Amino acid sequence: MTIVRRIARPLLAAQFVAGGVDQIRNPASRAETAKPVVAQLAGPLHLPDDPELLVRVNGAAMVGAGALLATGRLPRLSGLVLAATLLPTTYAGHRFWEEKDPTSRQQQKIQFLKNLGLLGGTLLASVDTEGRPGVAWRAQHAGRAAKRQAKHTHREARLAARQARREAQHAARRAGGRVGI
Repeated sequence: MTIVRRIARPLLAAQFVAGGVDQIRNPASRAETAKPVVAQLAGPLHLPDDPELLVRVNGAAMVGAGALLATGRLPRLSGLVLAATLLPTTYAGHRFWEEKDPTSRQQQKIQFLKNLGLLGGTLLASVDTEGRPGVAWRAQHAGRAAKRQAKHTHREARLAARQARREAQHAARRAGGRVGI
């Protein structure tokens, strides 16, 4: 792991771990904010209609994925989980378009944009292959290798069949008869 990754991952994860711990400990204030969004999404997504529980679950996912990202364990998966936890948090918690007060609207907009920046960071973390080939490249490479191997095996089979025909013809000639192969 490069020095940049060793520094950047914990820095990115810190916000999620701290926010997640706060969500687990004090879900009531966020549950009140999340209530309208939970009411909209609970039915279609088959989630429990308990905003406090969902805030705690979201916080636990943030703490777990943040800790994994900070330590470099499963960084792509943890980045994806953090991105998924950030979407409902941002949508429910920073609805600046509904604010009437200009100062409050501006503060919510700043928090909304900050979360979008964090979302960008988590998405980058979720696709970072650390210089190693990604899954798509490996799959394509394996496909090409399998195709080459199949072509090589086909050639070998054709040569073996020709050799077997020749040997059968030689054996037939030695036996005194002709075999039509």
